[in-house]
Amino acid sequence: MKTLVAALALTLAAMTQPAAAQETSQPQRWTLVIHGGAGTIDRNRITPEQDSAIRAALDAALAEGSRILAAGGSAMDAVEATVRILEDDPHFNAGRGAVFTWDGTVELDAAIMDGSTRGAGAVARLSTTRHPISAARAVMTDSPHVLLTGTEADGFAAERGLEQVPNSWFHTPERRRQLDELRARQSADAGASWFDVDLKYGTVGAVALDASGHLAAATSTGGLTGKRWGRIGDAPLIGAGTYADDRACAVSATGSGEYFIRVGVAAEICARARLAGTPLQEAADAVMADVHALGGSGGVIVAGPDGEALFSFTTPGMYRGRANSAGLREVAIYGDE
Repeated sequence: MKTLVAALALTLAAMTQPAAAQETSQPQRWTLVIHGGAGTIDRNRITPEQDSAIRAALDAALAEGSRILAAGGSAMDAVEATVRILEDDPHFNAGRGAVFTWDGTVELDAAIMDGSTRGAGAVARLSTTRHPISAARAVMTDSPHVLLTGTEADGFAAERGLEQVPNSWFHTPERRRQLDELRARQSADAGASWFDVDLKYGTVGAVALDASGHLAAATSTGGLTGKRWGRIGDAPLIGAGTYADDRACAVSATGSGEYFIRVGVAAEICARARLAGTPLQEAADAVMADVHALGGSGGVIVAGPDGEALFSFTTPGMYRGRANSAGLREVAIYGDE
């Protein structure tokens, strides 16, 4: 009898605990989605060795972001760390391995946004800062501005203790080949396309939901092969290539930036979800269809406040991956995966 009374007392005590106390014993939910660019990406253009290396790079980035989120870290910390991994990998058009401008240099753009405060930071046309995404975050936290550009932005990053490298550190033989091919094509045909030789938009990005229910987005890129005249694309423009709002979603985009800017892709997806209640996949697909109708192509990754983790792209493939606290962990390259 005493045993039964004691058991009943313990049950009653558990039932009367505050809800918050009971919830702390439950696993915390988090989500991470990443991309490494979209474009004409199919099995005929990628060797088995390249396929394996790209998947390994995406998985390494997922692992770093997942580690932070699983330990209770913030979405902001997770997306920054994830993008830093991708910036250092020459398989992607961001940081080391970024494409060349027409003049044979590398200019880097990046942006980051906190969905809990809608604080944001961005940089464009960096040439010596190893991790542009960290410079973007420093703009958000250590300056009164949102977007800094050029050598002054590199100087700001250096003042904040961010690693500086020679511009040549970003150069790779493959990106030089792409520039040479584009120059040759332009010389032979003045009406040739201005866009990437291989029609790949190699921007990298990450979006995340953390255990506290906050969203964040981060994007980093080298832009377009052969870009001229100080061209800046959508990646560092808040609302175009990068956006996060806890009330709706977090978005990072990759594609033909001129079209993404005109549509305001990232903010438009969030607006449809927040103001019209449109499901995130439907909103992303509709906005990407709008880009396509104007003549652009590319893709987006999206994370939602309920843990959604999705992609939408109008190209044959997109380097991508996602993971969550329920055990999901996957990477993909081609459209039929």
